[in-house]
Amino acid sequence: MKTILITGANKGIGFETARQLAQLNYFVYLGSRDKERGFEAIQKLNDLGIANVETLVIDVADINSVREARQELEAKISSLDILINNAGIGGVLPQDFSTLDLENLRGIFDTNFFGAIQTTQEFLPLLRKAEQSSIINVSSEVGSLRAMSTPGGNPSRDKFHAYGSSKTALNAFTVMLANELRDSGISVNSVTPGHTATSLNQFQGTRTVAQGAMPIVKLATQSHPGATAKFFKDGGEAAW
Repeated sequence: MKTILITGANKGIGFETARQLAQLNYFVYLGSRDKERGFEAIQKLNDLGIANVETLVIDVADINSVREARQELEAKISSLDILINNAGIGGVLPQDFSTLDLENLRGIFDTNFFGAIQTTQEFLPLLRKAEQSSIINVSSEVGSLRAMSTPGGNPSRDKFHAYGSSKTALNAFTVMLANELRDSGISVNSVTPGHTATSLNQFQGTRTVAQGAMPIVKLATQSHPGATAKFFKDGGEAAW
């Protein structure tokens, strides 16, 4: 049974991704900042008859928490097959760069960008021990420079400048890390769930969490020969 760690998995897209992957017979560790909320998520899955899940306390913005989580997981497994960097925050609105509060911006980057990097760095040794492993960064089309520079589109993109810029940075991390690890057997890709209704956007999205989780699950479970440094969405690739 392959093992997967999903950060920010006690609710929303992360939880639904965990549910779908566990039902496909992966053993899923649900990362959660809050221990009790993590246990509540596990209980919900247990109530659905899903037993191949376990919670892992991890706050990706806190390096000490990330290190403790890595140590805990190392005591339980010898290798990690897939790391899904899903944890993210939307930040406080408004986010116009002309007036943006920089503490708001730093807080968003601490979780969405630096959090993904330090989580990846800590768990990379476990990923290297798997025969073939992958890192999946949950991004957004709000971080697509092409989408943001194309007239029209989703007007909600104009609300999340700070959030979007953190996802642009995350995409850059994806490409550069993928190139660094290209000969290691570890693939690194970004994926967008689309405009999904979650607490991040006050449930204003047009897709359900089940729909939002689908491209993540597809990337985690389907073979993409040689695919690394890619940005996926439903039906193919998204524009950087």
